[in-house]
Amino acid sequence: MNTKKLTHLAMLTALGLALHVIENFIPNPFMGIAPGAKLGLANIIGLITLVLFGFKYALSVNLLRCFLGGLATGAVSSMMYSMAGAIVSTILMYLVYRYLSKYFSLVGVSVFGALGHNIAQLTVASLLISNPRIFIYLPVLMMASIFTGIFIGLTANFTISKTGHLNEVIGT
Repeated sequence: MNTKKLTHLAMLTALGLALHVIENFIPNPFMGIAPGAKLGLANIIGLITLVLFGFKYALSVNLLRCFLGGLATGAVSSMMYSMAGAIVSTILMYLVYRYLSKYFSLVGVSVFGALGHNIAQLTVASLLISNPRIFIYLPVLMMASIFTGIFIGLTANFTISKTGHLNEVIGT
């Protein structure tokens, strides 16, 4: 990996971390209906990284962001939820982007990532508390995923369109 690529990936990780930390200060609009639901602002960076650099770099940026975000916010216990969500959503987004992009735009890719993220987090929670009844939150989280996925996808799409020249600059 060249220095320019490493620098760009470090900057993307830092941006993802900043969005992760900032989001912790935003009141949860879904609290009471679906505890733990968030907008997923840092996923904008994961999606951008996936498009510009590919799967392995997007996964690395997302996992590093989750780890550093857990340390930075003091939410170390929630790291496994965050990492499980990041792994599943990155894999799903990659598969949809790579193999189904003629059917789904970046917004659709993002919605699949949001759905996968919530399913992964609920699965981890269910395993940790040994109670599958937590999946009662799934319908609300799925609805939230559609809206947040659309927002994240539109934002990533807009950002990539405005920074499209980066492909030549970073050599991807």
